[in-house]
Amino acid sequence: MSMSCLRTLALLLVPALLAACGSSKPVPPFAATITRSTYGIPHIQARDYPGLGYGYGYAFAEDNLCTLLEDLVTIRGERARYFGRDGSYSIPAVPVTANNVDSDFFWKLMATDAVVAQLKAAARPETAQLTRGYVAGFNRYIRELRAGEHPGRHAACAQAAYLAPISEDDLYRRYFRLSIIASSSVFTSEIAQAQPPPLSGSGSAAPGLAAKAAALQQQPGVLAAFARSKRLGSNMYGLGPEAVQGGGNLLLGNPHFPWSGTERLYIVHLTVPGKMDIMGASLYGVPLVLIGFNDHFAWSHTVSTAYRFTLYELPINPLDPTQYYYEGNTVDMTPVPLTVQVKESDGSISSEQRTLYRSQYGPMLTLSSGGVPVLSWDRLRGYSLRDANAENARLINQFFAWNSAGSLAEFEARHAEVLGVPWVNTVATGPGEHVYYGDISVVPNTPDDLVERCKAPLLSPVIASVAPGLPLLLGNRSDCQWLSDSDAPVPGIFGASHLPTLRRNDYVANMNDSYWLSNPEQPLTGYARIIGDEDTERTLRTRLGIRQIQRRLAGGDGLSGTGFTMAQLQQIALGSEIYSATLGLGAVRSELCPTPLSADIQQACAALGNWDGAARLSSVGTPVWIEFWQRLAGVNNLWVNAYSSSDPVNTPNTLNTANVQVRQALADAQQTLIDHGIGFDTPFGQVQHSGVHQGSAIPIFGSFGEIGAFTVADNDGLSDQGYAVNFGNSYIQTVGWDNGHVHAEGFITYSESTDPASPHYRDFTEAYSQQQWHRFPFTRDEIRAAQISSQNLSE
Repeated sequence: MSMSCLRTLALLLVPALLAACGSSKPVPPFAATITRSTYGIPHIQARDYPGLGYGYGYAFAEDNLCTLLEDLVTIRGERARYFGRDGSYSIPAVPVTANNVDSDFFWKLMATDAVVAQLKAAARPETAQLTRGYVAGFNRYIRELRAGEHPGRHAACAQAAYLAPISEDDLYRRYFRLSIIASSSVFTSEIAQAQPPPLSGSGSAAPGLAAKAAALQQQPGVLAAFARSKRLGSNMYGLGPEAVQGGGNLLLGNPHFPWSGTERLYIVHLTVPGKMDIMGASLYGVPLVLIGFNDHFAWSHTVSTAYRFTLYELPINPLDPTQYYYEGNTVDMTPVPLTVQVKESDGSISSEQRTLYRSQYGPMLTLSSGGVPVLSWDRLRGYSLRDANAENARLINQFFAWNSAGSLAEFEARHAEVLGVPWVNTVATGPGEHVYYGDISVVPNTPDDLVERCKAPLLSPVIASVAPGLPLLLGNRSDCQWLSDSDAPVPGIFGASHLPTLRRNDYVANMNDSYWLSNPEQPLTGYARIIGDEDTERTLRTRLGIRQIQRRLAGGDGLSGTGFTMAQLQQIALGSEIYSATLGLGAVRSELCPTPLSADIQQACAALGNWDGAARLSSVGTPVWIEFWQRLAGVNNLWVNAYSSSDPVNTPNTLNTANVQVRQALADAQQTLIDHGIGFDTPFGQVQHSGVHQGSAIPIFGSFGEIGAFTVADNDGLSDQGYAVNFGNSYIQTVGWDNGHVHAEGFITYSESTDPASPHYRDFTEAYSQQQWHRFPFTRDEIRAAQISSQNLSE
């Protein structure tokens, strides 16, 4: 052996020998450096994944301790214990609200110890290490707060009885909750309240199909969460060399998520040298980046139209309504006795028991609409739900595979192989690469021919009337079970070969309609209806999103050149154009307003006469149009020219002002503004503001997607104080590459922290209000230049 080899061997052996002799300090199990840059963005670096999770958990607790703790208490089924019988729990992303007691029974039934054990068993070692570290870091901050450190912080929970260390099980329950947010959790009350009918008594007569259909159409209730008007949404563009000036690549990610609760997004940068270097945003309680970028690729998501579950109709044994028939035999449902603790109004703690039931498919449920039982559990029929994402143990592994990928090709391959994305479309690109779209997500394997032969004959059309594409299947036949694909990671879901994908060199896009028009030059067709619709009218937001790309490529939007620059992409993303105004404002001005004016539309017409057709802070007249267009939702014969398959981006069009409901909607809009004291000449920035920040009002631009806004700001309606935004644009990233190095700019619209005592409670929101795009520091030099604090943590 040469002398140089001996010297190298000696250097390698010295640390081990010193440790064996007790001369070296023990290596802590968790160690990380947290460097915060402008707006409080944490850049976390560690030597390993336990340390990376540790740094992330601590940094996140520093910013959002109370919000996540409340959610973890809820998923444990302890909400009524701490927040009382009379409170409620909402998931605004869906949206769904359940009283605290129903919420507890639901989560105790669904997020069981067995579910946690399955998730742990399926977790790859690195994700288990990240989870363990995150819990340790989060708990360290809790210990410090309880010991009197961080005075004045987290007043909402600093003295709460539930301020206690969390467990790894809590975080796995959080992953589970995120998996089923677009499926089982929508039916929280419907599952928690489902009870078998009594054996005695005749019972009331069941309403007819026409009554059930009418009730659903009038009050779709929980099924509205799965209709086209569902609130959870996003915009995303992938722009390839043929769509970018100079031949580069750009990506826009723009999820529309709640501004409160744990479906907020949080910007973070995660680095383990040589293994992971990824920046972007994640939902609360997830120790990985869910939408992000690095030097090799960038990606984003939008909520997919695919259904993640099917309903099953079970023929009930009339002598025992906890039995159903399957292939001619009776099958016992599984009773699940549950107990929850409830804090009463006098502060005492009581216990409440229920027995809920599961079929072979999943939980039993009942569904009413407007007091009419649509899916009832009687002595003839009952209904159960099978949720593919309740069986999905791959979510956290999917995002680890992406966070640690080394190329766009690896990113795409892991998308198909892991197939753990629960409910979103994906767009991705990288420097010098094509652009990629895929709705490779967890979908029940129910091709159209299976649905046709297995659909429940009476009620399927009723359900389809408000939730087209949602299967209601016969639960008594083995041939109605979900199928399996050879390329699927588990039985019962579609494999990647039966899910839509598209690769192009110009662009791909999605704005929450189905996969069909990801690029109108190459429509995607031939997929199962449960995934999405084809050759149907697109939403106004989708149409505007596509038209913005088409206009830019043609140079017809007033900006310079043809194709995108990052600055132009940013200008378009926050431009606040209202596409319904593009289609209808001219007709209102020329056909409604020139008629002999009566008082009921005179002020509205005057405001619209000066309006710029947008929802900018400087716009005057925007509230009139918002109130006007919202009243046109569901109006028949709204357009003169109907939808055409030959021109799906530009049809329907031409507002039908001869429809008497159109004029009435304008009159009602005018009266609404008068009733709330909103001036017709008031700039929009004085009418619309953040609804989640204490202190002085922060003006917010943008509006509802339903009226054709691409720049989305959603609220619960007009009040005397104007519009209070609580939903919409959240994390925004525009990503490109300069000489192979990533260049990303964007916002977290509601800021990094939910704690009013934090310096980062509203700073990013104020920047967003002024459209001051922030470059996300990624390299060591960029982070150092933007650094506002740094700390080394270990234990």
